[in-house]
Formats: sequence, structure tokens, C-alpha cells
Amino acid sequence: MKSTPRIVAFHLLNDFSGSPKVLSQLIHGWIALNYDVHIYTSLHRKGFLSDIKGISHHNSWYRFKTNKWLRLIIYTLSQIILFLRMLFILRKTDIVYINTILPFGAALAGKLKGCSIIYHIHESSIRPAILSNFLFAIVKLTANEIINVSKYVQQAHNIKSANNHLIYNAIENTFLEKIYVTKKEPDYRNILMVCSLKAYKGVYEFVKLAHDNPVHQFSLVLNATQSEVDTFETTLTKPKNLSIYPSQKNLHPFYRWADLIVNLSRPDGWVETFGLTIIEGMAYGLPAIVPPVGGILEVIEENVTGFSIDSRNTNLLNHTLKKILNDRALYKRLSIAARQRVHLFNEETLIRKTVLILQHYSN
Repeated sequence: MKSTPRIVAFHLLNDFSGSPKVLSQLIHGWIALNYDVHIYTSLHRKGFLSDIKGISHHNSWYRFKTNKWLRLIIYTLSQIILFLRMLFILRKTDIVYINTILPFGAALAGKLKGCSIIYHIHESSIRPAILSNFLFAIVKLTANEIINVSKYVQQAHNIKSANNHLIYNAIENTFLEKIYVTKKEPDYRNILMVCSLKAYKGVYEFVKLAHDNPVHQFSLVLNATQSEVDTFETTLTKPKNLSIYPSQKNLHPFYRWADLIVNLSRPDGWVETFGLTIIEGMAYGLPAIVPPVGGILEVIEENVTGFSIDSRNTNLLNHTLKKILNDRALYKRLSIAARQRVHLFNEETLIRKTVLILQHYSN
């Protein structure tokens, strides 16, 4: 009879964004199957990886800094420290599970110790390009298995030295259970965007969209602290129909309020590799507007559950928003299709597929 190995998982920055949320889903699934799970992440701040019962938490030496040079120095030092620590902690029988390509120190230590190394890749590239090239070279050197969150991600890195798997992100069962049985009737006026506080995420395009459509209501939920939101608002001429919120652990009230969900990431600055908030909105029957490139196009279907538009094309963006919200027959068709498509992004499937990979490395 095979025994379950110890899983030592690594994630750089614990927050309320998509990649730690996916890892937390997996960890809960592994716990239910009696895996011994250890997590190394930045526990100085709250996020989806905080306070998970049944696992061993370990703090990694990393702090996010707004200054990019200071952030790079701290990141590099954190990975050197992580590498040295893991040389004394990892055992050959461990499975090293690396969430995103950033924790390269764990990968190198795991390789030296003879561990099985699984990468869960959420990104197609990062900035600067020299760092991205370095990190993907480490993936190529160390990975036994690569889990890709979309076909786009796999095609972007095109690493063939490891076994590649396509496993889409999924909506949590607990999220689906909290969806109101009967959603409110649409108001045909409320637009929601949930994203990081980055210019390339389209936050300024969203503000302009609110300016251009004063008869509609806009809510922007940012993965940021209240003080960061306050600072951001000082850079804006904020219209009265726009509300901006800091990080929210519970997004249900926002999805219930919304009639349309958008992702306005600029294709010249950021390519979305999936779109977790989009499928959460779709579970509420929300049509979507998303960028015209990346893995997010594997989430929606054009003119079936939503539309893909470059957020820099202001005229088309405004026209499409009005078309969706003013044409009741179109809205109903998109909304029904959105709810139906959510079944493709199933949590049981996510966990089952990763467990099949883990079982390959059981003793």
C-alpha cells in the first residue's frame, strides 16, 4: 500500500488575489485526503493562505515594497534565505509544490535534495523580462510536473522538459453554496471590476468608463489596503457614480449588486492568463467584458457569455456596455449562458486532477 508523501508548498505573497486562493482550495482538498501539508508564505499579512486548519504554517522572509528596486532586493534575499533553509528541511521523499514561478529558491533546493517538484504556473511572464527569463529557466531545470491554468500559459512558456497538465482554476464549492438561490432582478445599470491596484489592470480605463456613463453605477474592488485606495483616489477626478473599495474577503454582496462584470487589463501591459473573478461573476449570471488576448478567452465565449474588447478602444467599450445593458433579450441570453458555462470550472475536478499527479509520487 502506498503512503502519502509530505507536501511542502510555497507561495511568495499571501493576499486575497487569485493564485493564493487556488492554492488554498487545493490545500483544503489535500487535507481531506490526509496529506501532511506544510506551507511557506508571507504570514505577516492576511490572505487566503492564513489560518488554514490542519496544516503547518511557516513564515517566509518576504515583504512587499512599493519601490521596485527595494522589492527586487528583498525578493532576491528572501529566495536565498529560503534556499538555505530548505537544504536543511526538505527530505527526498517530499513533494515540493511551487505556486507561481516566483519561489525559485525552493525549486533549486528541492532539485538538490532530489525531491519531486511540481510547478503550478499562473503567469505567462513577469517584469522585468530578464527576471522572467531567469525564472522560467529555473522551471525548465527543476520541474517534474507543470500545472498550467490555461492553454495560453502552456503555449507561452512552451517548456517540454516536464510533464504538462491543463487544469483550469475553479470556483469554490463554498462560494457556490453562498450564492443566493434567487438572484435579484437585474437593474441593468451596475458594473463591477475586481482587480489589483495596477495601472496595467485597467483601473484608469474603468474610471473613464464611469465618467462616460453617468447613468450607470460603477464599483471597483481593489486588492489593496484602505490607505492605498485613499492615495489612489488622490490621483483621480472621481465621478459621483463610482465607488472604490479595498480588499474584500467576501465578494458576494458585490456580485449580487452587479449586472455586468468587466476585466479591463491593458493588452500592452498585462495579459490575463485566466480570470477567476470573471467566472465568479458568471456564477451569478453576469455577462462579462474581457480583454481580447490571453487565457481569459478560454473562460468566456464571444457573444455567448460576453465580449472581448481592448479597453483602450473607448468607443467600442462604451458601445458594448450600453448594448448589453439596454438589450434585455441579449442580456438574458448572455446571463443564462454564463451560469451554464460555470460548470466547466469545477472544484472537484481541480482537486482530483492535482491528486492524480501527487499519487504518481507516492511511496
